[in-house]
Amino acid sequence: MESIDELINKTDPAWPIVKKWIDSAKNKVEVLELDSAKAKEALYNAQVSTYSTLGAIIYNTGGIMVDNGWIRILGSGSTRLNRNVAEWNKGKTITEYGDKPGYLLVADDAVGGFFAINYGALGKDIKNVYYLAPNSLNWESLGAGYGEFILFCFDSDLANFYKGLRWSTWNQFIANLDGNKSYSFRPYLWAKEGTDIEKCTRKLVTVEELFKFNIAKQKELQADSTQTKEEPKN
Repeated sequence: MESIDELINKTDPAWPIVKKWIDSAKNKVEVLELDSAKAKEALYNAQVSTYSTLGAIIYNTGGIMVDNGWIRILGSGSTRLNRNVAEWNKGKTITEYGDKPGYLLVADDAVGGFFAINYGALGKDIKNVYYLAPNSLNWESLGAGYGEFILFCFDSDLANFYKGLRWSTWNQFIANLDGNKSYSFRPYLWAKEGTDIEKCTRKLVTVEELFKFNIAKQKELQADSTQTKEEPKN
């Protein structure tokens, strides 16, 4: 484990660049309040340098809400987003702080989707960001690294990216949403019966609960798919 002094880059930190991106963002971006002691602890546990965009966001923000909180980018934790990167990954992608993960969860959204940096477990494109889509339960590569992902959140047409995943009145439900909760839908969005989100019922659940459920269901669906392929044809 590197010390906090080694992780804080004083000569060429990424934060000034990220701050420019925030100031010129096309989408609504809210930087959550920072607790400097928590930020140091979160950076140390994550073991990333502030030279990197990820380290800069952990060390300089309590998290970032995009599009009224539809997307939650994890930082060092705050009242509205009471999770930090290292803590959130512990028990999911790592066992102990300092472990090398197969992928690292860095953001999620109000509709039950999860964003992660790939470190080998999700595909060959190391350090690209993947999206665990709630309407497929597949990890899909965005073809972009973490910095490009942040720019995507700030500047891209999110309505187009989330086509089919936003119900008509979604904006009324998001503004005051706790960053530790997301919507769960019935029928499931990945099921044949759940293709029209307007016809689905929704309820708020914890992000923790939803992630564990999605991963378990993903394994189940993959096992069913494998079994179907292996069944002999008559």
